[in-house]
Amino acid sequence: MLVLSALVFGGVFGMKWFGNKAMNDYLNSMPPPAVTVASAKAEKMQWPNRLKAVGSLVAVNGADLTAEVDGVVTAIHFESGDTVKRGDLLLTLSAASEEGELKRLEAQAALSELNRTRKEQLYKGKSISKAELDTAEAETNVALAAIQAQKGRLAQKVVKAPFDGKLGIKRVNVGQYLGVGAPIVTLQKLDPINVDFSLPEHYLSLLEPGLGVSVMVDAFPGQAFQGEILAIEPRVNPQTRNFDLRARLANPTQKLKPGLFASVEITLPGDNDVVVIPRSAVNYTSYGDSVFVVQQKMETKQVDGEPEMDSTAKDSPDLEVIQRFVRLGEARGDFISVISGLKPGTEVASTGLLKLRNKQPVVIDNSNAPQPELEPQPGAG
Repeated sequence: MLVLSALVFGGVFGMKWFGNKAMNDYLNSMPPPAVTVASAKAEKMQWPNRLKAVGSLVAVNGADLTAEVDGVVTAIHFESGDTVKRGDLLLTLSAASEEGELKRLEAQAALSELNRTRKEQLYKGKSISKAELDTAEAETNVALAAIQAQKGRLAQKVVKAPFDGKLGIKRVNVGQYLGVGAPIVTLQKLDPINVDFSLPEHYLSLLEPGLGVSVMVDAFPGQAFQGEILAIEPRVNPQTRNFDLRARLANPTQKLKPGLFASVEITLPGDNDVVVIPRSAVNYTSYGDSVFVVQQKMETKQVDGEPEMDSTAKDSPDLEVIQRFVRLGEARGDFISVISGLKPGTEVASTGLLKLRNKQPVVIDNSNAPQPELEPQPGAG
């Protein structure tokens, strides 16, 4: 009975094991289902030779105006947003004591000059020595210098525009006590306007003053402002290995304001021949960027005991994808350039990359595939 039970149970478990093995072998031998994707071919293009950078707009002349001395504001001669010329009077502080001191010094200087004139006459008559005349002349010069110093202190009681420009928002009021360095108003020269930006050091040999630049700002989307490189910093920052540049733009409408974030594009002579693919065809990963190349399905045959890859393109239209790592370059619009790893004419999958793996069978359907553009206009039409 024990032998009979062992045979029965052994047969049951054996049949179960054999059934499971046969099922697994059958499932493993089944080909994976084909995935429908769109495709595109790597193509050659000529792209204008240009560099891109980011920077900030800076006024040619800009300053936050303050008073050199303290005092009570007695008069304001401007309104917020006014356009002023150099030397225009903007603000006056109380200066009664300074004006009184100036009159006293002027009277003292007049008395010193009178004494000098008298002693000069006495010296000519040989009634006094040359030393006394020199003393009188020195006293006169000291008095005149005191007048000049007092006029300078009195001039500090008024604030004038140091250059042509546009005023900002008024920060003071009549009757307010104004301390030294307290802000009065900002003054900015807006036309022309500068843009400062940086580039990596390996571009240094390509750039020179006079090259054209195109600047775009978020405040005016789709509008480009033209200018040219004004100056290049003669040194490279040792921390960032970048060098600074300044370009100047015409700003007759004064739309551009200092401090705006700017996207800068520099146009260089000549064009670049590049191999490009749609950006949607790139599989970005932490270990490298890759594409899925579409090719005819390959089968493995045994020839003299060795495996051999044999194309079935003549017998079957089936396709598969092979993952290939590439080195990418600059991106423009819906395209990205491929520096190495892909030749012109190579077909790659451009959609459905998340469903793909190496040797994945695919079916190409480009009927609804999006058409990449070099200069796409989102929302157009």
